[in-house]
Amino acid sequence: MPRSRFWITLAIAATMTSAASAESKPLPRDEFFWLGEINKATAVINADQGLLDAAVAPRLARGIAQVIAEGNRPGGPRPKIVIKFEPLLIEAAGPEVTLLHAGRSSQDMHATYGAAILRDNLLTLAARHTAAMASLLRLAERNTGTILPNYTNGVAAQPNSYAHQLLGHFAGMERDAQRLREAYARIDRCAMGTTVLNGTSWPLDRARMADYLGFAAIVDNAYDASQISSMDEPVEVGQIVVSIALRAGNFIEDTMTQYAQPRPWILLREGEGTTYVSSAMPQKRNPGLLNRTRRNASTAMTLGIGPSLRMHNITPGMADPKSVKDNAEMVEAAVAVLKGWDAILNALEIDPARALEELNNDWTASQELADVLMRTYKLPFRVGHHFASEVVTFAKRHDIKPLDFPYAEARRIYREAVKDYDTTGDLPMSEAEFRATLDPRAIVANRATVGGPQPAELDRMLKDANRKLAEQNAWIKARRDHVDAALARLDADFDRLLAKGK
Repeated sequence: MPRSRFWITLAIAATMTSAASAESKPLPRDEFFWLGEINKATAVINADQGLLDAAVAPRLARGIAQVIAEGNRPGGPRPKIVIKFEPLLIEAAGPEVTLLHAGRSSQDMHATYGAAILRDNLLTLAARHTAAMASLLRLAERNTGTILPNYTNGVAAQPNSYAHQLLGHFAGMERDAQRLREAYARIDRCAMGTTVLNGTSWPLDRARMADYLGFAAIVDNAYDASQISSMDEPVEVGQIVVSIALRAGNFIEDTMTQYAQPRPWILLREGEGTTYVSSAMPQKRNPGLLNRTRRNASTAMTLGIGPSLRMHNITPGMADPKSVKDNAEMVEAAVAVLKGWDAILNALEIDPARALEELNNDWTASQELADVLMRTYKLPFRVGHHFASEVVTFAKRHDIKPLDFPYAEARRIYREAVKDYDTTGDLPMSEAEFRATLDPRAIVANRATVGGPQPAELDRMLKDANRKLAEQNAWIKARRDHVDAALARLDADFDRLLAKGK
């Protein structure tokens, strides 16, 4: 059998037998893949529109199928740019195959596959991001009753529920999820048919091309298509990568501070690569997983800034920020961060009793004295704050813990602290109320703020978080299904065009 006929037969079989290919390892949806899809769609659409001779179209389609089949075999050529892809078409189908290039340019074709690949990568990132959010949410659900100190300026500030603290991180991650969805919508637009700057005299069906390639819409302005939006897209994704890296780094550093404690209440479970023993100091269990993920976050942040730097001070349309390889590495770096963060969340061991002990070793509940005196006894906050501050000063000077503070001493300090305001000088709180006010668990349970850590609000926010996770997973699936269905339609219509030439 002649070589050309052999490859045509192989190409048709490879294109039309989807079931067999589904069982093997899927080929990457790389630049070569999308150049093949663009050429398949061009052949089908232009033949239907009469822009391509119906008698010639099947032969050109066989040439396209042959190039794709040869590129899909192990070690086969998979060129990434139009000027290297087209010679393969010419070799397979002759110079008439360049009739497909009517109204096309490497500019709109590269912009299209750049958006398509970035779109796929965004969904990979979104799926990994959602998995980390789910792990964080499960950790929160297991720790609704865990009360621990929160810090501002590195100093213990107030008691809080660990679940509430984690839901604060979840809220930040949800904003990143919103950014992912919004960026996807802006990237999910097809540049095909705009050629270089201002379109073409050929009446190309841009909307049908976008539909075949799984895009939700076209890039409306032909100049924008390859000169502006194709530069904007990686910059926007880079900003999301930076946001994810910053957020992960915040969480990691907040956790890392525990390792300075002789008796931490949040630690990585040992084993499975989470920690490692010091080579010199046998007592040390270094948090390797935290260190590696923090380093990965720094790498991702560096790569995320890259597209902005490459786009800086260049004329519109230049290739500097458009590199598929560079932009894929940037997203892969963010995926690595999220994998590490997910592993951290699933390896954390929490000691609620030790966390409560730490709270009772310090005076993080002291603001509640001022709050109760104002809320229940109408004492101005600043007056009550002064009293609470004096209690803390005395306690620290004499090394007295909150649970051990003498009620008689509290009454004395109150008389001194409020003598210019309350002439009676009697602390209105009973001893039982004074002690209950300093109980960190009661403080958290009695919060009345919408969005606070009290059980009713925690329950509401956990349900809301689970709903958002479900919606995000459904969105990812819907986008993937949409692209897959579009490409399946293209395959079916291209197969019919191939069959016309038999």
